[in-house]
Amino acid sequence: MKGVILQICPDAKLVDISHLIAPQSVRSGAFVLRACYEYFPHGTIHLAVVDPGVGTERDAVAIRTRSCFFVGPDNGLFSLILRKETGWEARRLDNRQFRRSPLSSTFHGRDLFAPAAAHIACGVQFDTLGPACDPVSPHWDEPIIGRGEVKGEVIHIDRFGNAITNVLSETLEKQGPVENWMITARKSAINSIEQTYGRVRTGEPLALTGSTGFIEIAVNQGDAASELELGLGAGVTFRLSDTRNSPD
Repeated sequence: MKGVILQICPDAKLVDISHLIAPQSVRSGAFVLRACYEYFPHGTIHLAVVDPGVGTERDAVAIRTRSCFFVGPDNGLFSLILRKETGWEARRLDNRQFRRSPLSSTFHGRDLFAPAAAHIACGVQFDTLGPACDPVSPHWDEPIIGRGEVKGEVIHIDRFGNAITNVLSETLEKQGPVENWMITARKSAINSIEQTYGRVRTGEPLALTGSTGFIEIAVNQGDAASELELGLGAGVTFRLSDTRNSPD
């Protein structure tokens, strides 16, 4: 993929965010991309490929936001970013001028996404990539919000075993102080959301707001995913312990 990009746009500067996303884990890819993209320079093109549906009828897409571009499969990989961004535009990568030929049915990263990203870097007009489209919105990109209750799920496990949910701290704070929420995840119950890992004893589970704003479940100096049996997609329920603190 890097070779293809440099053939088309020799002056491109390539930076790897991660090659450690678990195979087929679109949720994790979406989270890592959401966690990182804002820290890159204005105009950066983010090429991301976590693509279990490669070669199927799923669309290929390029997205332009107010600050940067995204190129990859239309399978939810960009959904967490689009929850946050406004004023974005998406194009389906239908223009054969901006892909390699023949097009492999198993390596769209090389033959479809890399060329499109490189052409964007070289200044191609965005609307020439293909027709406008609306990227898919998967079921896991937003929690279910009720009064005094929010139901989410685990979307990423980091290398420490922390289980990151799809629930933002600001989502909880709209109904009551974040420390007033209790969490149930599989067989575990956590009575409050702390500020730091060190607020509980070594080996104890806790919940806290991670550096990305999403609530994560951790074990102080331990592996929450393993010890609490929290895999990707595991349901997590948040309940406000004192609904008198929630606004009408």
